[in-house]
Amino acid sequence: MVMITRRKLMVGAALAGGGVLLGYAMAPFSTIDRARKLAAGDGALLVTWVRITPDNRVTVIVPHSEMGQGVHTAMPMMLAEELDADWALVGMEQAPADMAFANGPLGKGYLGLADPSIPKFLTGLTDFGARKAAEFLNVQSTGGSTSVRFTGVVGMRRAGAAARWMLVQAAAKSWNVAVDEITTKDSRLFHTASGKSASYGEMASFAADFDPPANLPLKDPENYTIVGAPKARFDIPAKVDGSAIYGVDMRLPGMMFAAVKACPVFGGKLKNFDAKMVQNRRGIKSVYGIGDNAVAVVADNSWRAQQALAALPIEWDEGANAAHNSVAIFAGMQAALDKGDFDSDYDFGDAEAAANAAPKQIEAIYQVPWLAHATMEPMNCTAHFSGGRLDIWGGFQDGLAARVRAAGISGLPLEMVTLHHTAMGGGFGRRGSTLNYMDQAILLAMQLDFPVNVIWSREEDMTQDYYRNASVAKMRAGLDATGRPVGWQQDYTEKREPEDATWLPYAIADRRARVVSGTDPIPFGAWRSVAHTQHGFFIESFIDELAHAAGRDPLEYRRDLLADAPDHKLVLEAAAQMSGWAMPAPMGRARGIAIRQSFGTIVAQVAEISVDQEGKARVHKVWCAVDPGEVVNPDTFVAQMESGIIYGLTAALYGEISILKGRVVEQNFPDYEMIRQADAPVIEVKLMPSGRPTGGAGEPGTPPISAAVANAVFALTKQRIRSLPLRRHDLRGGIEQAKAS
Repeated sequence: MVMITRRKLMVGAALAGGGVLLGYAMAPFSTIDRARKLAAGDGALLVTWVRITPDNRVTVIVPHSEMGQGVHTAMPMMLAEELDADWALVGMEQAPADMAFANGPLGKGYLGLADPSIPKFLTGLTDFGARKAAEFLNVQSTGGSTSVRFTGVVGMRRAGAAARWMLVQAAAKSWNVAVDEITTKDSRLFHTASGKSASYGEMASFAADFDPPANLPLKDPENYTIVGAPKARFDIPAKVDGSAIYGVDMRLPGMMFAAVKACPVFGGKLKNFDAKMVQNRRGIKSVYGIGDNAVAVVADNSWRAQQALAALPIEWDEGANAAHNSVAIFAGMQAALDKGDFDSDYDFGDAEAAANAAPKQIEAIYQVPWLAHATMEPMNCTAHFSGGRLDIWGGFQDGLAARVRAAGISGLPLEMVTLHHTAMGGGFGRRGSTLNYMDQAILLAMQLDFPVNVIWSREEDMTQDYYRNASVAKMRAGLDATGRPVGWQQDYTEKREPEDATWLPYAIADRRARVVSGTDPIPFGAWRSVAHTQHGFFIESFIDELAHAAGRDPLEYRRDLLADAPDHKLVLEAAAQMSGWAMPAPMGRARGIAIRQSFGTIVAQVAEISVDQEGKARVHKVWCAVDPGEVVNPDTFVAQMESGIIYGLTAALYGEISILKGRVVEQNFPDYEMIRQADAPVIEVKLMPSGRPTGGAGEPGTPPISAAVANAVFALTKQRIRSLPLRRHDLRGGIEQAKAS
C-alpha cells in the first residue's frame, strides 16, 4: 500500500496545552511547513485532521462554512465515527482561510478522483493531484451540496480512520502487545488481556511516530454509533442565545460605518456627487467614491450613514444597459430559440424523427424569471487597512478564495491579508464568488485610517445582486398509440451549472436537449440548487402535461417510465403513499407530484393546494420522500428538506426580479414577497437512505416543489401553469371552468 510519510502526516507535534495535531493528506512540503506555523495556534492541515489534547478533547478542523446547513456538526460526526471518539468530547473549529487548508477532498470529489473504480494503489497519487488542484484554484468552497458527500466521505472519514490507526499503533508499542489485540471505544484504547487502558489524550503524543497507510478500511455502516443518529448542532446555542457574531455585529475600536450606493443600472458608472449637501450632518465623517461606480457615506452609525446617502445628490452615467427591460429580454430569448443556433446538451437517438412519427405531438413553452438571493442578513463586510496590512471580517462561503480576491483588489501580497470568519446569516450562493460588497469595503478601507463596517441596505442588496438567471424552454414530445412519450426535445436558453441539470430519469430512448447562450445580460450568480431549479420546473411540468394528454394518472405515468430507475420509483411511490394519493383530496383541494434527482439525492414531493377567492394558490401541505444514499444527522437533513421546500415555494409563488430601464424594479420585501409563517404549509419528510453513494442535503429539496405545486394547480383548475411566479396568474377562471366540466 502507498504510505504517507511522517513528514507529510504531521502538521505540528506540540500545541499549547500539550496537544497533538494529526493530519492526513498528501500535500507538498511547502504546504506542510506553512501549516506547521499556523498549527501553533488554532490551525491544522485541511483535508482531514483532528487535534487531540491531553484532557482527551477531540477538535475537528472543518474547511467549510456554516450557513445553517449543519456541516459544522456533520463533518465532526463523520470523523468521530471512524475515530471511535466519545461524542461528548468532540468539538470543532473552522479552518482558517489559508492555502495550507485548501480543500483537497472537495477537489477530489469534483474531479471524480474518488470513484471506487480507480485502483486503490493510486489513492496517494490522486490525493496529491486533488490537493494541488485545490491549491491552484484556491478551493475552500461551501456550496453545491458538496460538504458531506465530498469532503466528509473522501476526507473526514479517512482522517478519523487514520488517527485511530495511529493511536492503536502507539498503544500496542507502549504496552508491547499485538496491534490486533487493541480495541477502541469512546475515545479510549483497551487491551483486555492485560487490563490496560488509556485515553486518546494520553496516547496522542506517541501517535506521531506512526505513518498510516493511504487505504485504511472504513467502518461498516451497520456498526455506526454516531453517524445516522440525531445530534444537537454545535452552531445552534449561540444563535439562540444571541452570542453568535455575524458580519453586521462587528465592532472594533475606532470603527465607523458606511452606507453604499452603486449605479442602479448594471454596468453604469459614477459621474458626480455633491458631498457638501450631507457633509455637515450629525455623525457624518465624509463621502467617498468607490471605484468607478459607487459612493459611500461614512458615519458613526449605520442609520446616519443610510439617511445621509439617501439625501446625497448623485449623477450616474447609466450607459447602454439602460435600455434593457424584462419584456425585451424574454422576447430575445424566444427569438433565439426560434432561430435555432443551438449547442448540444445531450443527444440520444433521433428525437425529432421519433416525435414527428408519433400519432400525437405535444408542445409547450415554459418561462422562469430572475431571482434574488434575499438572505436575511444583507450583504456586509468590515475592513481595516493599517500598516500595509488588510484585515477583513464577514461571512464567506469560500474564505480562501475571498482572501485571494481581497489581495488582488487591494494590490497587497497574500501574506499581508487576513480574513476573519463570522457567522453567516444566509448564503444560498450569494456569499460565494460574487463578492462585490467585499470589494467595496476593501476599496473604501484603503482610503481610511480606521476600520469600516460596510452594510448594504435591503434595497442595495436586492438591486445589486447576482441573480438566478431567467430562462425560456421550448418542450416538445410525441405520444405513441399507448400514450407513452417518444422523441423528447428540450430547447432552452442559458446553460448553467451543474452539467446534469437537464438529465431525465425517465426511459425515453430518443431524447435531446439543446441550449442557446448569450440571451441574458443580467448578472448571474449561483442560487440554491442552481440550474436544477429551472429544469426541475420545466421537465416535471411537461411530463405531467404528457400524462394528462395521454389520459393517465400522473403518478402511474411516471411509475411506468421509471421501470429502469428502481431507486427513483421507490421514492416516488413513498411520496405518493405518504400523501394518500390514491384517495381523493379534501373538497376544494388537489394534489400535484414531481420528482427530481440533484446533487446525488433523489427527492419526490407531493403538494396539496387550494385556490382562494382572489384566484391565488395556497399550499396547505407538502409530503417529501428522500433517498440521499446515506443520512449523517437525521434532524439536520429533515430541516434542510423543509428549508429547501420553503425557499422553493417562495420562488414558485412570489419570486420575480424584473428589469426596467436597465435596473431592478423590486426594492425590498414588499416588492419581493416571501413565504411567511402563517402561509407556510405543513411539511412531512420521510428519509429513505438506500446505501447509494452519499448525496447532498442543502439544495435537493428545492427543485421539485415548483412543478409539484403547478401540477396541483392543473389538477384543481385545469389551468396549466407554464410561467412563474404563480402570483402572476388569476386562477379563478380555471376554478369555474373545472366546476363546469
